[in-house]
Amino acid sequence: MAHIVVVGNEKGGAGKSTVSMHLATALARMGYKIIALDLDLRQRTFGRYIENRARFLAQTNIDMHSPELYELKKNQGAKLKIDNNVNDEILHLAIAKLKPNNDFIIIDCPGSHTHLSQTAHSQADTLITPLNDSFIDFDLLAQIDVNGEKILGPSIYSEMVWSARQMRAQSKLKPIDWIVIRNRVGAQRMVNKRKMERAIKILSKRIGFRIAPGFSERVIFRELFPRGLTLLDLKDIGIKQLNISNVAARQELRELIKALSLPDIKVNF
Repeated sequence: MAHIVVVGNEKGGAGKSTVSMHLATALARMGYKIIALDLDLRQRTFGRYIENRARFLAQTNIDMHSPELYELKKNQGAKLKIDNNVNDEILHLAIAKLKPNNDFIIIDCPGSHTHLSQTAHSQADTLITPLNDSFIDFDLLAQIDVNGEKILGPSIYSEMVWSARQMRAQSKLKPIDWIVIRNRVGAQRMVNKRKMERAIKILSKRIGFRIAPGFSERVIFRELFPRGLTLLDLKDIGIKQLNISNVAARQELRELIKALSLPDIKVNF
């Protein structure tokens, strides 16, 4: 049965779709069967990323492993009970259909709270929450004092994850392995950066998540999207000599996947 990885928070611009695509493609390149769901039914960044990849590969006749995109459609819920939420039930039906035939299901959630996203979180075996290295993003997880040093209490997203954990416990499922990754961490040892690092560590022990390294801010990510490519595809499209930034970015991806500790995964790139 497929291992379900949900990439989510309730704020846009944290790199959810970039993380989703790189993780899905890396696992596909390792030989695993990957199915991808984009729950941002309006913006569809993850879905368009995969569609861009399919179009680029068709135009160039390059053969590369890719995740398969599964579209949630209204007509899949035609036989639903009247009192059920249609989108939620469609998601449940889709996961039940996809789990037996795939190794991993990667679900990218929208950057806002939706009932569909909340349902996806309750289905997660692994939950990845990308977070920009900023107290603006940190506020999504917890309220903090004016000095940025004392945790005052959990915030809206943490409460939603707690609710999802309770739902899994009631269903006697394994606990969610929650990983928060810090994206766009600056290279300089600034005061704000040190406060963020300290606050994240305190909060991780208080509400129960692991911390993993994320991606630095790099132009390469914006350049890859239109062709649906990832850092691992560069040599396959003819770039034999990677620059220092690209090599460093590949190392960040390697360290991230190692830190996730997904079942039976051995990082080989």
